[in-house]
Amino acid sequence: MIDEEALGDEGEIRRFSAPDGTNIAVRVFGEPMPGRLPIVCLPGLTRNSRDFTALAKKLVATNRGRQVFAFDFRGRGLSQHSEKWEDYNIIVEAGDVLAGMTALGLPEALFIGTSRGGMVMHFLAAMRPTVMAAGILNDIGPVIGAAGLAHIKTYLSRAGNAVHEDAILPGMRKALGDGFSGVSDEDFKRFGLAGMRRTEDAKLTSDFDLDLLKTLQSWEPGQPLPPMWDQFEGLAAMPLMVVRGENSELLDAQTVEQMQAADPDLIAITVPGQGHPVLLETGDLPRRIATFFNDAEARHHEAVGTN
Repeated sequence: MIDEEALGDEGEIRRFSAPDGTNIAVRVFGEPMPGRLPIVCLPGLTRNSRDFTALAKKLVATNRGRQVFAFDFRGRGLSQHSEKWEDYNIIVEAGDVLAGMTALGLPEALFIGTSRGGMVMHFLAAMRPTVMAAGILNDIGPVIGAAGLAHIKTYLSRAGNAVHEDAILPGMRKALGDGFSGVSDEDFKRFGLAGMRRTEDAKLTSDFDLDLLKTLQSWEPGQPLPPMWDQFEGLAAMPLMVVRGENSELLDAQTVEQMQAADPDLIAITVPGQGHPVLLETGDLPRRIATFFNDAEARHHEAVGTN
């Protein structure tokens, strides 16, 4: 069952129950378009559906448009917190996405996965590849850079503190600014605000369940994570694009080269002046994303014999 509520410019919120009963929120932009596959957007580790608001609006308005569904993983944004922090894992989150697609009536879609969302895409390709007609990985691949993960763990150690809005941009620039020299203050502040929620005293704090950070406690800097090359094989079977930030420490250039060796049809974009993750709504990226999805959809319809 889907519950709905309107949020104006920030989309329409629809809610469904995950297999364990956890209430999951999805932000919906645009209307169904006959013959046009919808786009499903999956955010990063502690991020939420608001990261895709600006991009979704552009994709809805571009080239006949598409309907866009941006998920809040459990414990993030408008979704209910999980009763057990151990359920903040990729397998559970992939199951939540599949349950959501069923509840939303989406047999298949075009996917965008930022960071953690891209990791979930790897597992969806192994669990139920037919739900994905094409995919875009935002600064993520089968190998996770240890330096980038260490940076994220350090940055998140300050999560939960309440701050005034005028502290958001300076804080972001101090923590991440060297990697985002090519991003305007306006875009960078919007990115910072998207990950926050208002407190009762009108300050801002992190918009995720702090128990999520327990999943990082056992990881020690320098310790490599298990690679996902087996899961990447499923993604390589469909039209695929990877967008890497020039200054990213989570997805290095060598990994992208290895991805291209495994998937010669992979489209790889390196975005100058950006780090992890890439702000997909900036510059020429929305047009390039729309073009990629148009081409991928045409190939998909040809392969399955539809118009």
